[in-house]
Amino acid sequence: MNGKYLRYMQQNRKKIAASIIILVFLIVLGIAILPTKLPRTSPTTQSNNTIKSNNTIYVAGDGSGDFNCHGSNDQVEINQALTYVAENPQFTTVHLKGPNTYIISDSIFIGSNTVLEGDPTAVIKLEDKADWPSAKPLITQIDRNGINGVTIKGFEIDGNHDKNEDRRNGEGYYNMIYFFWSKNIQVHDLYMHDGNGDGLRIEGSYNIQFYNNSIYKLGHDGLFVINSENVEAWNNRITCRTDSGLRAGDSNRVKFHDNVIDSFYNWSAGGPGIQIEKSKGIVNDVDVYNNTIHNTYGPGIWLIGFGEDYPKEEAKNVHIHNNIFYSTGTNPSIDWVGGIVTSGFYDTLIENNVFDSVYNAAITNIYPPVSTGVDPGIDLSPKGKGYTTIVRNNIIVNTQRRTKDPSGTGSGVINYYPATSSFVLENNCLYNNVGGNYINSTSKTDIYADPLFVDQQNHDYHLKSSSPCIGTGYPSSDSSSKNMKNDNRVNIGKYS
Repeated sequence: MNGKYLRYMQQNRKKIAASIIILVFLIVLGIAILPTKLPRTSPTTQSNNTIKSNNTIYVAGDGSGDFNCHGSNDQVEINQALTYVAENPQFTTVHLKGPNTYIISDSIFIGSNTVLEGDPTAVIKLEDKADWPSAKPLITQIDRNGINGVTIKGFEIDGNHDKNEDRRNGEGYYNMIYFFWSKNIQVHDLYMHDGNGDGLRIEGSYNIQFYNNSIYKLGHDGLFVINSENVEAWNNRITCRTDSGLRAGDSNRVKFHDNVIDSFYNWSAGGPGIQIEKSKGIVNDVDVYNNTIHNTYGPGIWLIGFGEDYPKEEAKNVHIHNNIFYSTGTNPSIDWVGGIVTSGFYDTLIENNVFDSVYNAAITNIYPPVSTGVDPGIDLSPKGKGYTTIVRNNIIVNTQRRTKDPSGTGSGVINYYPATSSFVLENNCLYNNVGGNYINSTSKTDIYADPLFVDQQNHDYHLKSSSPCIGTGYPSSDSSSKNMKNDNRVNIGKYS
């Protein structure tokens, strides 16, 4: 039998060798086409069917995830999970499990139709001494042509500012989230803190929602939208370190409402609470309402139009109403402070707001001569004339002199440029403003009396039943439906 076997082998050795080569080739080919990184268990075979039922891929730091991180370069596994979701359309979500801190040394990239979410105890943290170049964000899009349908929610982002102090604030370093040429973006329920740059920066995009976020001590703006449309930000709690809480540049169809914004007390404690600016784009549909802005270093709201002369239709109809401002404009180094500081906009309507103890003026039209933080500086002076601001049904009390060059400040309304700008004052209530009620403005319908707030010391600006502001507001106010009593009378101030 052995002899027959040997003769068989000798007679068929070429066929056998060929068969072995083919077998090896098939094995190698099979290995090559398999993914280099699969989830810990297959979505279709996991015993509890967690992934199959909710279309979610889990990332963890304790070995329990479908992708598992190890406390350094954790963007690798997070990006693998996001890539897996992008390549397998039956999955929609990457979930970061907590409690765990994911240390990243490079950007996280997200694609269209994807949710990046996490437990509140899941933290994405920039590594110490990251040494990244400017304009490199922590989280950004995978496709340079833009993305669509992305949600980021639920977890914490730690910018690790104090371990990356070699990079200056506000110069494009370590923005937390950055998207451009994108649409249908939602960022909500995040805690973003201690950064060198912006929280969310958006350029050239459409349909942006930013809400329920807690933002503390970033190095630039909490939200900065540029050349974008259909932007809404609400119910955010923001403490500024540098620059603004919410900012819209050359953007339209913008709504900022129901936010609480203040500043961290420091020599670099930020600019305005909300900034609306126009240089080249169209800005004629902006609504700012129901915000509480207090103790800001710069103005409560800064409305600024600048650049080449532009037609009226490109910078008009900003509506600022039903907000509360107190103790805004504390910066001792600048003079362009106040409650609302405006220039370069036409037909701005400011109504039914409360201003208490703000610095310089409740409403004014001052501007800095050039921009700061940019070399060379940009001329911020408006080039046109006929800028009109309508001020009605506001309560303005206890205005203080500003710290820098205080002489001639502390009035309710100050018009610094009467040759090119005017204020139309209708049915406001002014009281106890240290510099008087007006400079270069006047009114025939304003009243001058204590508004009788329910609890001014604790910033409850509802009106007592005996308040002179009840039923004495401008009757055709755009906010009259909210502030009108049953007898069709309109109140002055925020509340009906």
